[in-house]
Amino acid sequence: MRNRISEDITFRKLEILLAYMEGGNLNAAARMLDISAVSVHRALHSLEEAMSCQLFSLQGRNLIPNEAAQVLAEVSADVLKLMADGIAATRSAAGYSADHLKIGSLYSLTTGIVPNVIIGIKLRKQELETELVLGSNDDLLHKLKQNAIDAALIAVPDPDPEVESIALFEDEVFFAAPAGSPYAGMKEVDLRECAGEKFVCLRDGFVTFSGFQEAFRIAGFAPAIVTRVGDIFSLMNLVAAGIGYTLLPGRVRDAFGDKVQLIPLKADYRMRQTIGLSFLRVRERDPNLLALAAVCRMLKHGPA
Repeated sequence: MRNRISEDITFRKLEILLAYMEGGNLNAAARMLDISAVSVHRALHSLEEAMSCQLFSLQGRNLIPNEAAQVLAEVSADVLKLMADGIAATRSAAGYSADHLKIGSLYSLTTGIVPNVIIGIKLRKQELETELVLGSNDDLLHKLKQNAIDAALIAVPDPDPEVESIALFEDEVFFAAPAGSPYAGMKEVDLRECAGEKFVCLRDGFVTFSGFQEAFRIAGFAPAIVTRVGDIFSLMNLVAAGIGYTLLPGRVRDAFGDKVQLIPLKADYRMRQTIGLSFLRVRERDPNLLALAAVCRMLKHGPA
């Protein structure tokens, strides 16, 4: 059986020992660790007692390390490095990385919010590499819960004990028509008058598709869907080409210039999406996510 290590020998005390050995005195070690000189002295004395051997001799008010202290300091440096590497390896195996942040996003946010978020993160943590994963709301929420991504810019999900969300902005859903269509000049569109039209839409799992379904449920008819696609920009291309009409959030208004026009829906069908940053509650103290949350809070006034 291995010898038991005293519970009074802690990583923190070893860090203080290394700081003292490097600084040469109590005040220098205290400045390096942003603690008081009294705390440094207390930790070194406690460490000496836990080791059950003398580590320092007293010359005036100065603690002079002996050979035993030198040996412990060398071992401590190795132990602390090994533990830091072990923590990094453990977090990596669990899907976390200190220098890598994987952010999920809806396609519709890549023209405004996402670039600003990435720029903001780079300004705060230059060493952090960011990776963008695009998908539907449901897909990204699933990836978040599986630790396949670190955070997600999505429509705020229903209350979930596992997920923390920061609301960023609300977005209205509009009727989308190609330029020059009979609907393009209208002040608002009544979906009940569109029963004979052809529509294109996103696949299941997208928050905009959920709104699409709800609007037509209220209108009281099933729309004639000619094509379903997996991203909002392909959807807008189909609308611009006159393949069919659809419903789109206001945040994509400028993505296709004047080729696609967004017209307000009649009050009966109007709906809003709340877009925010979501991450797992168990990671709310993660330094990278704290930085990401701070950036997102600064962008809370809406998409650029």
